[in-house]
Amino acid sequence: ALNLVAKVHPVVFFTIVDSYERRNPDAHRVIGTLLGTIGVDKGAIEITNCFCVPHNESKEEGYVSASMGVPGRTPGTMFAPIPVEVISYLPEIVGTNATQKSKYNRQRLVEPTTDLHQISEATQNMEATLDILIAYVDDVLSGKVQADNYIGRELTRMVNQVPKMSAHDFEEMLNTNMKDLLMVIYLSQLTKVNVSLNEKLTMLVATQ
Repeated sequence: ALNLVAKVHPVVFFTIVDSYERRNPDAHRVIGTLLGTIGVDKGAIEITNCFCVPHNESKEEGYVSASMGVPGRTPGTMFAPIPVEVISYLPEIVGTNATQKSKYNRQRLVEPTTDLHQISEATQNMEATLDILIAYVDDVLSGKVQADNYIGRELTRMVNQVPKMSAHDFEEMLNTNMKDLLMVIYLSQLTKVNVSLNEKLTMLVATQ
């Protein structure tokens, strides 16, 4: 087996589906080219994009010979499967989550949501995930499920990333950020009113 992993971004799958849906009526398949780079991790290829290659197919099919050999001469080649992972940039995650909501809509339309709604939805998803993790940990402690070292290391790494602060410090930090946000909203509204007032004064002076 090859020590190689392919990491594919969601935009690649969307492009493939879009190219297939837009194919010619007499075409049964599409052919394309994958674009990517060699990842930072050793032995990883990151596929970030792709494009469709226009082509025509006919009923005539041809075969070409492939050289096969023994050690010291022309070696033979073969297709070898490699592991494939789906990775995403942060903007891709937002777009993918919004696209998934369209499958529950007959018109396949998704309305843009507010920041507060997105935070509320993300919090609900996090609570559901935490419930699953807590149930798994309880099953491991009770002996119902065999412990997995990989999951244990990932949970430890996740817990260590949580900032160490008291409830009072967290509440104070949250209130400070909230005040900053309210100040930004107030200043933006003040700027909007100022611009609108300036436009009205300009129009009034022009009519005199």
